Amino acid sequence: MSPVGAGIIGLGILFLLLAARMPVGFAMALVGFGGASFIIGVDGALSMMGLAPYSEVASYTLSVIPLFLLMGQFAFKAGLSADGYYLAHRWVGHLPGGIALATVGGCAGFAAVSGSSLAAAATMGKVALPEMRRYNYDMSLATGAIAAGGTLGILIPPSISMVLYAILTEQSIGKLLIAGIFPGILLTSLFMLTIYVLTRLNPTLGPSAPRASSKQRLNAVKSGWGILVIFVVVMGGIYGGICTATEAAAIGALACFLFMVGRRRVTREDFITSLADTGRIVGMIFAILIGATIFSSFLALSRLPVELASWVAALPIPRYGILAIILCFYFVMGCFMDILAMIVLTVPIIFPVIVHLGFDPIWFGVVIVIMMELGLVTPPIGMNVFVLHGIAEDVPMYTIFRGVIPFVLAMVVCLVMVIVFPQIALFLPNAMTGK
Repeated sequence: MSPVGAGIIGLGILFLLLAARMPVGFAMALVGFGGASFIIGVDGALSMMGLAPYSEVASYTLSVIPLFLLMGQFAFKAGLSADGYYLAHRWVGHLPGGIALATVGGCAGFAAVSGSSLAAAATMGKVALPEMRRYNYDMSLATGAIAAGGTLGILIPPSISMVLYAILTEQSIGKLLIAGIFPGILLTSLFMLTIYVLTRLNPTLGPSAPRASSKQRLNAVKSGWGILVIFVVVMGGIYGGICTATEAAAIGALACFLFMVGRRRVTREDFITSLADTGRIVGMIFAILIGATIFSSFLALSRLPVELASWVAALPIPRYGILAIILCFYFVMGCFMDILAMIVLTVPIIFPVIVHLGFDPIWFGVVIVIMMELGLVTPPIGMNVFVLHGIAEDVPMYTIFRGVIPFVLAMVVCLVMVIVFPQIALFLPNAMTGK
């Protein structure tokens, strides 16, 4: 059997193991070890297994992941997520669908300090859903806005998904994070426009809340400025070249901790819980990365990605036609797989094709993150929908999925705009280098 044939069989076995619910990292490591043993022998595969865990994890670059995660934990404990929501609530709550608009704004604000879609959906579900119930919002709009707004967590920086993509493709973490700013603003605006149009057509979907007084708005600004400050410090430091992404993450984590101290919300239990939750998530991510490294080494030995790139490039199809096929593949995968698993499994195979076709790697990182956002709210997996259903158990899954349909269309519009106008994603990264 040729190495390429071994690579194809290895992929098939990997999908079978994933279907059998074996943890992603262990499944990739097992297939990678077996495939490498076939191609270079057991001794060579054992050597690779011995080197991969340490060489992958003992990396200064990877320290950005636990620091951003810790920043998100501290931000949640400090109450910054709720502050962002109530700031938006006071300013736009009186508009048709105003509380849903505030929810999307709150999700965008929390995304700017957490980098997690699931955390954004869970937090806003607890904060915003009771308010929308109080004003008799239609539950499909209420839950749809929260589930869709939560997806902004992996697009608006800091995004753990973008960090993983940057590490796997050896791209600049700073540039990828900065590249998500304009697309994140665009998608947030499209979500808000969707809510405004829906509630204009049918005001019963999202009744207006009472207009806040000038004093209430001013108080909301005073309490909600923390998110803006942290975002400007972290992203401004990266964009201005003042600090690296890792240093910016450390500064952000420290700033969120200081907010906890300043608001007198630091307890021994909360501090230990933040560290423990961060450690648990980091352990899961690093296990996946180690498995991905072993599996990627096997794929490199099999030459499957190189052969696939050459075969695709030879197809009598325009490169945007091939891109459309790849995006359809990501959409289907997103309906069944976890985001992190999808990144580490597909990027080593797809990335050489994208480079061969001449697409910008930074731009493609933004594009596939938007595709992953679709996967977070589409059945049968739809992780954000499942998280929200766990918070609102009385709301049927069907109602939540029905509510996200208009927002899925908004995501598609955003995706098309980023593809047609790539400078939406590339303007800021290029400006960092004077291009």
